[in-house]
Amino acid sequence: MAIEIITTGGTIDKVYFDAKSSFEIGEPQIGEVLQDANLTVEYRITPLLRKDSLDLTDDDRKLIKEAVINSSTAQIVITHGTDTMVETAKYLQGIAGKTIVLTGAMQPARFRFTDAIYNIASATTAVQLLPEGAWIAMNGRCFDPQKTRKNVAMNRFENL
Repeated sequence: MAIEIITTGGTIDKVYFDAKSSFEIGEPQIGEVLQDANLTVEYRITPLLRKDSLDLTDDDRKLIKEAVINSSTAQIVITHGTDTMVETAKYLQGIAGKTIVLTGAMQPARFRFTDAIYNIASATTAVQLLPEGAWIAMNGRCFDPQKTRKNVAMNRFENL
């Protein structure tokens, strides 16, 4: 069974034009990351949005949810901006028959030093092992969105 990877934008896909002040959300980077990793799991990538998560609306979350519900696979990874990842994960809870893992990055995947590669690898593994539901894979851990938050000062996710 293939893993569907839905991309929504966020820092993981950002392209900066100066010292981290002017940016746009570029093409999804996850395909290159997975190809470089020589992944042997079957997957398909569905580009859905190219937005910073602070710009996501309720309509965007509905679109993400519809994409998950309509997916022909039970295992779904969503790349997402970290600022509102918890909110979206909570919105996706309760979808029967689906294991959904959201992940992202604090540094763009295009950067030499990035957490994107590790977070993508963690999410790809987690979606195969976790029970159905919506989860977050960041910083080497899997989180229940009802019991986690982004700690902006420490630049990481943590349990409440």
